[in-house]
Amino acid sequence: MTSTITRRMVGAVVATGLAATGTFAMSGIANAEVGTGLTAAASSVSAQATQNFGLTATEAKVIQGKVLKKYGYTSAKYPGTIDGKLGTNSWKAFQVYLKKDYGYAGAIDGDPGENTIKALQRLLRHKVGAKLTIDGDAGPKTQAAFKKYATRLTKP
Repeated sequence: MTSTITRRMVGAVVATGLAATGTFAMSGIANAEVGTGLTAAASSVSAQATQNFGLTATEAKVIQGKVLKKYGYTSAKYPGTIDGKLGTNSWKAFQVYLKKDYGYAGAIDGDPGENTIKALQRLLRHKVGAKLTIDGDAGPKTQAAFKKYATRLTKP
């Protein structure tokens, strides 16, 4: 009984969020209400979120401008502004970059999940000499190395 109530409450919250963002779909509400499809709906909401992994907005702007834009990883396909928010389009562009040089083999979906983090960790090992375990966990060591990478990019 409690799980049914919880599913319906979460479904209503997800549906409200989807309606507010303009991605409302009746099937999403029906699926959420009966407990199927909730994961897909929830993941579409989280994929739109910003994930800077410890970077300040200024540091994220450096990543967006000096890596993604400079090397052509932003385009009509992955549009976005240099706003200091590493959102879905920034991560899609970053995944294309990571795929080219750092072994990213996942979907270009803008979700900085485990495979994206593993490729990012390989980049950080190469670019800043970070002694990271390639484990897909964006924990404190990975975040510190990401900050170091952004900081190095600001130097001439």
